[in-house]
Amino acid sequence: MTGSEKNLPVVDVTALVAGSDAPDATAARIDAACRDAGFFYVVGHGVDRTLEERLVAESRRFFARPEAEKARIAMSRGGRAWRGWFPVGGELTSGRPDRKEGVYFGAELAADHPLVLAGTPLHGANLFPDDMPAFRDAVLRWMDAMTSLGSALLRGMALALGLPAQELGERFTETPLTLFRVFNYPAAPPDDDGWGVGEHTDYGFLTILAQDDTGGLEVRTKHGWIAAPPLPGAFVCNIGDMLDRVTRGLYRSTPHRVRNLSRRDRLSFPFFFDPGWNARIGPLVDASRAPVDDDRAQRWDGASVHDFDGTYGDYVVRKVSRVFPDLHREVI
Repeated sequence: MTGSEKNLPVVDVTALVAGSDAPDATAARIDAACRDAGFFYVVGHGVDRTLEERLVAESRRFFARPEAEKARIAMSRGGRAWRGWFPVGGELTSGRPDRKEGVYFGAELAADHPLVLAGTPLHGANLFPDDMPAFRDAVLRWMDAMTSLGSALLRGMALALGLPAQELGERFTETPLTLFRVFNYPAAPPDDDGWGVGEHTDYGFLTILAQDDTGGLEVRTKHGWIAAPPLPGAFVCNIGDMLDRVTRGLYRSTPHRVRNLSRRDRLSFPFFFDPGWNARIGPLVDASRAPVDDDRAQRWDGASVHDFDGTYGDYVVRKVSRVFPDLHREVI
């Protein structure tokens, strides 16, 4: 692992992906990264580079379409599954419209799946353009690859916490909530502040991010805001609010934002590997090891995740209602 006050650490996860019986060194590096920044680069992940190239190419094709064509898979058509496209300004962060457009995806579930039959939000079928089968194939293959990588990283997290490798998975992600976003940040006009997405933390356990070569991601560390530029062959991984809760704050969910100052479009592909909808969230780490402190003053929204008591579904619906308030009122 390498790093400094101005750089995020880099962790090689080859041993975890390969299913090594003794990835102790990898777990130690993950532990150090989570305690320090809550963000790190992942290399040795084993994801096929050509798959990423296909995903980028197909995403650019989709976003280049006229808005009327993109609107054929608008989120309003996705109902409770919360899938589909939204235009620039259609999503809020910190109460301000984001300067990005995007498509929401999730695990592809049939109409007879129990969670779909129950009308569970964020579960159902995805929306894809009928005339872009290669886009559909690239998205679903990418989600499969990220789900496998998320499981491997969570094993590393468990080992880093001194738990059995399968502990976090068996307790919380036996049926994970896996969500995937494809975002396009349009080029900002001259003299603009480059606002893309405001300061926020992610909701669940792990986010695995692929980004193009434009840059713009910024992370708020104990040393201040630092850039998290793309590294060839690497993904960015960060921990979310629920892992913060489970570890009693030993691993913090770190605020981050996007400022696209490049004067060209930026593509971003965040994948969220999170607890199952009905998983009840509570601390696993002993209080003597990580006593929860009152972190409200340090939190970007002035709230503490350690006040939360309930299922992950309870938490995520509450959060999503602030991102798409109009859609939330319509479908919840």
